[in-house]
Amino acid sequence: MRGTLAAVLGALLVSLTAVPTPAAAEGAPISVEVTMELRKDGVLHVKEKITGSGPIKRTMLTRTRYDDDNDRLYQVTGAQVESVTAPTTLEYDVKGAIAQAGDIEELRWFAVSGWNVPVEKATVKVTAPAQIQNLSCFAGEITSAIGCTSASMDHTGLDADFEQQGLAPGQTLTIVVGYPKGTTGAAPLLDKRFSLASAFTLNTVTGGALAGLLILLLGGIGLVYWTRGRDARLSHSGEAVNPVQDGHFSPPDGVRPGQIGTLVDEQADVIDVTATIVDLAVRGYLRIDEQPRGAYDAPDWMLVKRPNAPVGSLLPYEKLLFDAIFDGRDSVMLSQLSGTFAQSIGKVRDALYQDVVTQGWFARRPDTERTRWTTIGLIVLGLGLAATVALAWFTTYGLIGLALIMAGAALTIGGQYMPAKTAKGSAALAHTMAFRDHLFSGDLSAVPQQQRVELFSRYLPYAVIFDGVEHWSRVVASITQQGDNLYWYHGPAEWDLSKFAGSMRTFTTTTSGAISSTRQLRSI
Repeated sequence: MRGTLAAVLGALLVSLTAVPTPAAAEGAPISVEVTMELRKDGVLHVKEKITGSGPIKRTMLTRTRYDDDNDRLYQVTGAQVESVTAPTTLEYDVKGAIAQAGDIEELRWFAVSGWNVPVEKATVKVTAPAQIQNLSCFAGEITSAIGCTSASMDHTGLDADFEQQGLAPGQTLTIVVGYPKGTTGAAPLLDKRFSLASAFTLNTVTGGALAGLLILLLGGIGLVYWTRGRDARLSHSGEAVNPVQDGHFSPPDGVRPGQIGTLVDEQADVIDVTATIVDLAVRGYLRIDEQPRGAYDAPDWMLVKRPNAPVGSLLPYEKLLFDAIFDGRDSVMLSQLSGTFAQSIGKVRDALYQDVVTQGWFARRPDTERTRWTTIGLIVLGLGLAATVALAWFTTYGLIGLALIMAGAALTIGGQYMPAKTAKGSAALAHTMAFRDHLFSGDLSAVPQQQRVELFSRYLPYAVIFDGVEHWSRVVASITQQGDNLYWYHGPAEWDLSKFAGSMRTFTTTTSGAISSTRQLRSI
């Protein structure tokens, strides 16, 4: 029983494998008979008679490499030639099959190409309105140099015949026939291949255009800066500033440290706010109490609001800062300010910018002026990038677009220098620089002893602006007075003025860190 069943199953299996499958039928070979006529206008008229059975597909070859810079195109119009059912006849026209090759016109076409089934036999007949000068054919892959089965011409020299036996699926039969120059006057259809080398070709045209545009654009930017971005000249020569008059403190033009900081670098930044906090303490609006700490504790200070301080006399930006620090409290730890008054500190910064305009030092807010020109620069930069890509992709003039990129980059960077001071602002800056020189090199020995605490303390916020905290803190620490504290700065137990320079340096650094952790001033 078991032997009989095995025999039956084996016979059934053999019978099943012997039945042809649909896939095998679809892969049946075909034969192709091609007739081609080259017309006087250079168009090649093709007629293909296909013998076989079943649906077949073709991937027609219409693009090949021509040279280092171009691809050659073959434009096929007429019957649908990609998917057909054999037997059938196809008829279509080809443009771009003619190219000039020395003293002849060369016809090159892929008479059989891209079929998904084997081609058992292919014959090709070519007729033209002129005598054949030479002929050849190649079979196999598209780059094959192997000749076809046969190639010949008739006794008239007007007709050429080609034959190929056995082409595998996807393989090509290429025919090449030469005719006298001027037979059609046609030219190949070329499509430029993109490459960086050709896209940015440097020659007389592109080099001259690039240089001319750079001179024009960068010269225009220079002219804009000359007319809009330069500080106005002083209406009169600045006089030397003596910050001590009758033994009393007298800042340059009566300006505050925060105002000076914004005037000097045209930015309302962290150090301007830090100097303003020290200035508020020195002027009696708050007191700074250094907190005792252990060996591993972070330094901290308590800011204490002074009772009955004339808050109404503060400038708008000072009042905003004072309210942001205390926010209804009488005291606050400096460490508690970190990240807690971001919205208010942004208002302080806006008020500082508005203040320098109110003072008449700038015609427009420096931050607004920087933003305007930087935005214009970014737009020009973006247009330059788009123009460069377009020019490089479609032409060889990509270098010309680089001029716009460089101009946009120059304007974006140069926008930071566009805020311009008025004549009044230039005069205030000249007085400020004279004050800075006096602050660090002037002889203050003539200041009466009883006035030194106030005078030297009042100088300290300006030293913060001028990055001279270390130097001036030592000057303050040298004051001979009763007690270990200043009227505006108290240290912990066993602290004295000899430690003031280190304490002040750490305080300004810590305060700047606390302020810069807020969102509005983080990137300034």
